[in-house]
Amino acid sequence: MIFSDLYKNTVIQKPRSTLFLLFVLLFTFAYFSKNFQLDASSDTLLLENDPDLKYLREVNKKYSSKEFLVLTYTHFPNENYNFKSQNTIKNLGLLKNSLENLNWVDSVITVLDVPLLKNNDDPLAERIKNFKTLSGPDVDLERGFDEIINSPIYKNFVISEDGNTSGILVYIKPDKKLAELVETKNKYLEKKSEAQLSSKEKKAYNIFLKNYDTYKKLYNKKNHQNINEIRKIIQEHPSPGKVKKSTSDIYPIIHLGGIPMIADDMMTFIKNDIIVFGAGVFLFIVFTLWFVFRSILWVAVPLLSCFFSVFIMVGFLGLVGWKVTVISSNFIALMLILTMAMNIHMSVRYLQFKKDNPESTTKEALNWTAGKMFWPILYTVLTTICAFLSLIFSGIKPIIDFGWMMTVGLIVSMTVTFTLLPSILNIISKNNVNYRDQKKSKITSFLSKVAQKDTKIIFTSAFLVLAISIVGITKLEVENSFINYFDKETEIYKGMKLIDEELGGTTPLDVIVKFPKKEEDDSTDDDWGEEEEDDSKYWFTRDKIDKITQVHDYLDDLDAVGKVISFASMVRVAEDLSGGKKLQGLEMGVLYTKIPDSIKKEIIDPYISIKNNEARIGLRILDSKKDLRRNELIKKINYDLENELGLKNDEFKLAGVLILFNNLLQSLFKSQILTLGVVMAGITLMFLILFRNLTLSLIGVVPNFMAAFLILGIIGLLGIPLDMMTITIAAITIGIAVDNSIHYIYRFKEEFKKIKDYNKTLDKCHDTVGVAILNTSITIVFGFSILVLSNFIPTIYFGIFTGIAMLLAMISVLTLLPKLILTFKPFDNG
Repeated sequence: MIFSDLYKNTVIQKPRSTLFLLFVLLFTFAYFSKNFQLDASSDTLLLENDPDLKYLREVNKKYSSKEFLVLTYTHFPNENYNFKSQNTIKNLGLLKNSLENLNWVDSVITVLDVPLLKNNDDPLAERIKNFKTLSGPDVDLERGFDEIINSPIYKNFVISEDGNTSGILVYIKPDKKLAELVETKNKYLEKKSEAQLSSKEKKAYNIFLKNYDTYKKLYNKKNHQNINEIRKIIQEHPSPGKVKKSTSDIYPIIHLGGIPMIADDMMTFIKNDIIVFGAGVFLFIVFTLWFVFRSILWVAVPLLSCFFSVFIMVGFLGLVGWKVTVISSNFIALMLILTMAMNIHMSVRYLQFKKDNPESTTKEALNWTAGKMFWPILYTVLTTICAFLSLIFSGIKPIIDFGWMMTVGLIVSMTVTFTLLPSILNIISKNNVNYRDQKKSKITSFLSKVAQKDTKIIFTSAFLVLAISIVGITKLEVENSFINYFDKETEIYKGMKLIDEELGGTTPLDVIVKFPKKEEDDSTDDDWGEEEEDDSKYWFTRDKIDKITQVHDYLDDLDAVGKVISFASMVRVAEDLSGGKKLQGLEMGVLYTKIPDSIKKEIIDPYISIKNNEARIGLRILDSKKDLRRNELIKKINYDLENELGLKNDEFKLAGVLILFNNLLQSLFKSQILTLGVVMAGITLMFLILFRNLTLSLIGVVPNFMAAFLILGIIGLLGIPLDMMTITIAAITIGIAVDNSIHYIYRFKEEFKKIKDYNKTLDKCHDTVGVAILNTSITIVFGFSILVLSNFIPTIYFGIFTGIAMLLAMISVLTLLPKLILTFKPFDNG
């Protein structure tokens, strides 16, 4: 009653003032929309406060890991154009020079830079000191190529096993300022996770975040320019796989890969998704509204509500600094869909009242409609919010942000719906307007008959759905390939697939082998001659090398592992050059001091840390391997290193992107259980509060839970692994689909008080609120189907399966729900 009087005295009685305030609000947030940001960094695909992430950063810092791009350079098999020919050497050299001339490139490593130590018969020390490469003069290309393709270091690293594909590593100059900012941010996050931030530090952290975001924005812009520059070079290089008209020259196919490129392309995907999803849903909403109302007024007003809601939300995101990721890129489409659904329910109820009460004024009709629709819409919003808020238990930052983002968006949508729509109608509508008569829907009439007569079919179908759901859910898995997140036509997929199949795998994993602090030197003097005193050479012992080699060989034998590279690879090259003689500690130490810094920097220092008394064995996992089970692989490596190879638990540690990605995947099962549990409990509680009837509450939630479980069952039966998008489907489906149950039950309860007959009330509800449910559900289904236009596969799955789930929920609400009402008769006839 208080709400009704307040609403009537403000929004209904003062429509122009309300509309003016809404426009002020719109223009205010429009100003902040300039700060709207996207984020496609790798951090958005990681678990926040993951200790393995902290350790990986330590490893990268210790071994001076740098950011790089990868170009795959593939020649068609041709005797005149392969890596043994001068034509190819010249062509590759030109490409390398073009890349090196970019001011942001630190260095470029190609097959042309591989030191050839078997290309002549000079003494070993001389060959190491004055090594040759494929691009040098007087080089035997045949001999040099054979050395590279059989090298323990470079095979499947810069050249494929068949010799047709070469990898080009483009190292990017480190951004010192960004590195400092990231380090500062990590320190703040560490303190924050331990609840050690003082109030002064919290203020400093907030100021720091603004500076960090500003610089990161500039960095992303610069990265985008860099990627465009390198793509221009690739484009201007002779056309891939084509023959020049003037010559018979066949040129290579070149693909670009690497984390900076993936981040930039994903940013483009997010931008495109926001535009495509928003435009697609907008056009479909226009079509739906015209189909339902056949009136420009009733198309324009709901569209204006959608526009206000989305624009205010975009400005709010800019104001508070929330960044949109690939996970939340569909928030605009979702807001448009949900805002339109609220407007259709309001509009249909308003028109029904005007039809039944043609003499009523616009203000009377609006006041009555708002009074009747406020509580059902409020509860539908609260239940949907409950679904989105359940995502905060996932522990995955982009999913948590998506949950909060949609929560705020729903509040904005509801506020705009209850203020903008009545304000505009109040200003432009006349009391004598003739409204289009709403015809009965053949679909809802048919479903009404099914609900009343086909009891066996409905309950048999329900049990069948339950059985399929249980079987399918038991088959759910989280094993997923990062490569398969992308459309096969994207550059990301093509580049990663080629690297995975031809250049030793994509997903990196490091095994850090730690040595005891003191270890006796087993080396002896040899024929290497007197050397300058150098403490570093005494670090090398045979025991250390044997241990590294043992771990290296074990990892190399695993089916899921592609390229393995470590200091053992270098030792094998040295021993091969020494005629197969097994080198002792001092020999290796002396050899280490003789190696030119350029070689040492690229192939030795990244794999040993004399200062920290440890070694790093780098390997790459074949991510596209169908039977790959990451969690089992990690467990096996940990178990075997300790139990089969005899390393103590504190003598090794695994690190790398594989560990972080696996941590994310393994958290998904926990997230699914938590989110589903929270949303089911929360919505059941809300139904109890709303209807104050346990039987009615259970009746109301069952159809929607069944739709969500069925879609999970289908996902399991199809063998589609859970990912960051698909784990949200069940919770969101329940949250949105339950809106239909609330509207239907609320209307059934209202009409039953007047009609006093269950079957007649059911017919009445199917002809009124049932039509609104049908229209909104179809719009939601097709709205979600727009997501299939994304280049990000999880987004496509999200759109398809959420759309199917909403369709199943709508059918269930218009058949199973009324059948349960007829069966249990939860309303008092008196």
